[in-house]
Amino acid sequence: MNGFLSAASCSSRRFRAAPRWGRRAFTALLLLGAMYSGINSRSATAAEAAADRPNILFIYADDQSYKTVSCYPESYDWVRTPNIDSLARSGVRFTRAYIGTWCMPSRATMLTGHLQFGVNSMRMEGKYPGSQYDPAACPFWPAVFRKNGYVTAHIGKWHTGTDTGYNRDWDYQKVWNRPRHIENAGNYYYDQLIETNGGKAEMAEGYSTDNYTDWAVDFIKGAHRPEKKPWFLWVCYGAVHGPFLPDVRHRDAYPDPHVPTPADIYPPRAGKPTYSRDRQEWIPGPGGEPVLGRNSQQATVTEKMLHGNTLTGWVRQYNQGVLAIDEGVGRLLQALDDSGQRDNTLIVYTADQGFAWGEHGFRLKLAPYDATIRSPMLVSYPQQFAQGAVCDYPIDGPSLPPTFFAAAGIELPWKMHGSDLTPLLKKPDGPWSEPAVMAYTGQSYGKETDKVPSDPAKLSPNSVPWWAMLVAGRYKYIRTLVENEPEELYDLQADPDELVNLARRPKHREQVLQFRKRLVAELTQRDAGMVNSLPEVAPLPEKQASGQ
Repeated sequence: MNGFLSAASCSSRRFRAAPRWGRRAFTALLLLGAMYSGINSRSATAAEAAADRPNILFIYADDQSYKTVSCYPESYDWVRTPNIDSLARSGVRFTRAYIGTWCMPSRATMLTGHLQFGVNSMRMEGKYPGSQYDPAACPFWPAVFRKNGYVTAHIGKWHTGTDTGYNRDWDYQKVWNRPRHIENAGNYYYDQLIETNGGKAEMAEGYSTDNYTDWAVDFIKGAHRPEKKPWFLWVCYGAVHGPFLPDVRHRDAYPDPHVPTPADIYPPRAGKPTYSRDRQEWIPGPGGEPVLGRNSQQATVTEKMLHGNTLTGWVRQYNQGVLAIDEGVGRLLQALDDSGQRDNTLIVYTADQGFAWGEHGFRLKLAPYDATIRSPMLVSYPQQFAQGAVCDYPIDGPSLPPTFFAAAGIELPWKMHGSDLTPLLKKPDGPWSEPAVMAYTGQSYGKETDKVPSDPAKLSPNSVPWWAMLVAGRYKYIRTLVENEPEELYDLQADPDELVNLARRPKHREQVLQFRKRLVAELTQRDAGMVNSLPEVAPLPEKQASGQ
């Protein structure tokens, strides 16, 4: 079947704890052997073994769609992000990156290498976004980097439990701890309570994107770290999350934008599950342009319109918010150049997930469509990887931690849900058999996801139910985890806007059945307890209808 990989073809690369790394790997394995012999992992020996490893700069935006980055052909033709684009010129641009589904689980995935159902003990607790976890049951891998000679740092938004892991996972932190400071959790852009190295929070003035950049530049240039150790720095920008506020200096940008109306902005949408088929957040406004028809604000923020309530006004404001990030990326790259570290630094730019503006009727993330969750992803390390290349294979968020481990020459400390992307970074059009797998389980994590709730109303906020998704080749398969809802199958090459659900066409029946089987196999391989309680899907059509 064109574009489809059978369960038997699943590559041995996935979940393997010890990929080949050559000389650096040998050094790492010797170091690990010494650690197990009782040698202090923070000793000079560890530092020496790590000395020739690359620094890793991991830049992570919030709610940023791939359509906001001008090197992506799907971006609006008036969008300009020259600094982010420069990473595409010096590295690899991934066309289909599925990093996460919403803010908290995507970050949990980045810290564990596990999809949401594998993040044990993580839980929402108290008033949103309050959350907690048990570090013994849910270890974060930056601690392993620390033990192997890396300096680890985290700057920006923190959204996974009140425990930020300072001095366990991180050597240096300067973070906006949303779960701890509930009353401050809506302050995405100004007046944030910032915790430094686990200390008491202090109010930070100024625009948050610029603050995070300032602190990251200082770290890159040598502040808060030993000079000769390699480092891992995770910069988590809070933009462009709602209320989508660009800084004052950018509020006149893009003065005459053209925003085409998505083809399926209004319901009904044939062939889709109920929550998607009938969704209506936009209505025709004066003159026919869509306007936001209902208040879909998130729990912790109050929306602030700068350019009116039209689709164009919102999209303009959203893209204006990216401009400070782009400037920040330019400053980070300049700091690497000025400090002579650019050649030995692996740079990854991505976002926790995307955000839809009218597509399929959404003004939201969460749902399994490209418009709602697909992220930009650019990887630059010219010393080792391809330059100016494009990778069309779909990839998922759990594959980033194994890739970092491979670059650092450190063995994976536990089974992860992704694949080391190094082969694609070296040869983006080379052979690759791994699918991208994602799952959304609302505000439930770990063992709490073993049983799928029977009441759809309890599955998720924002009326998006639990779902699981597999992307292989040119096709995306989606299974909504609600009784008797239709499966979805999209040909992303012929139908990139995901308008036509091929699963409702009889001639694709066998293909749907194969994808159904493959998804269950992939979830089982990732130890997803939910495979034992998946609700029944709607019957597939049996007969060929006219015109199908």
